[in-house]
Amino acid sequence: MEESDFVLTPIPPQLEDVLRARERIRPYIPPTPVEEANALPGRVFLKLENANKTHSFKVRGALNAMLALTDEERERGVITASTGNHAQGVANAARILGVKATIIMPESAARRKILGVKRLGAEIVLFGETYDEAEEEAHRLQHERGMTYVSPYNDPDVIAGAGTIGLEILDAVKEVQRVIVPIGGGGLISGIATVIKSRDPSIEVIGVNPLTSPEMYNLIYDLEHTTGGESLADALPGKIEAGSITVEIVKQLVDRIVLASEEDIARAMRYMAFEQGWIAEGGGVVGIAALTNGAIPPEIPEGATVIVISGGNVDGDVLREALAL
Repeated sequence: MEESDFVLTPIPPQLEDVLRARERIRPYIPPTPVEEANALPGRVFLKLENANKTHSFKVRGALNAMLALTDEERERGVITASTGNHAQGVANAARILGVKATIIMPESAARRKILGVKRLGAEIVLFGETYDEAEEEAHRLQHERGMTYVSPYNDPDVIAGAGTIGLEILDAVKEVQRVIVPIGGGGLISGIATVIKSRDPSIEVIGVNPLTSPEMYNLIYDLEHTTGGESLADALPGKIEAGSITVEIVKQLVDRIVLASEEDIARAMRYMAFEQGWIAEGGGVVGIAALTNGAIPPEIPEGATVIVISGGNVDGDVLREALAL
């Protein structure tokens, strides 16, 4: 992650990188639960990343990336932009490693996520109304302060860390036939797909974008669905930076991407609360939303479906609104 006068395109991680990431983060992050979803049609399992440290999968990639830093890079400190989950992941890793972390968050970030970052001891800068504005400010401060930028998704070590979820899925569930994964910048699905397709190319990997922010959907299918607007899936919106390696990984390894509406997402949040007994954020449940709205056929002839529940950080008022819809 050294700065230079030119930008090198990162090399996409391979299975070996994910295996290395698992060994790196194992002392700090135990495997998350896998739970059967009996109220959903077919044989469906939920990979509960909302049960992870900081209640999000983001802790995996952030920690793996920061464990891979040189001593000099750690000494200079790290900086990132995030709506909240990656922010908490970086702040958690920084506390573990004794590294100074600066987090740029949009002023619209969920209060619960801001408080989570503060509790972990990172410096918070609230800037701009959107994630994209916060990201621009983070890059400006990165160069001004000489810090290392830890991308939420466009980083091979971050992707490899997320890929450890794929290893845990294959260890926990027999006869997996398809895996359904939320998509924001694409780091999560890129890591999981790298593992799944390396182990068994016949397993289908399906991504889900919120209808309000179909950034990866538009890029993959060369479409121009309107983006923007408030969403229950507040962890997923934002533009994908030009040249992100996640786009090419998704093109090569992900079988298809589908969309979920706000109504679908609210219904999925209610399902998690009332049927499974878990609090999950909107961005974390888009896989359930797509399975129950018909975008993904609910039943398959053989094998199991695994849905990744990517996070559980949701403000109380947002949760109450979703449960009341």
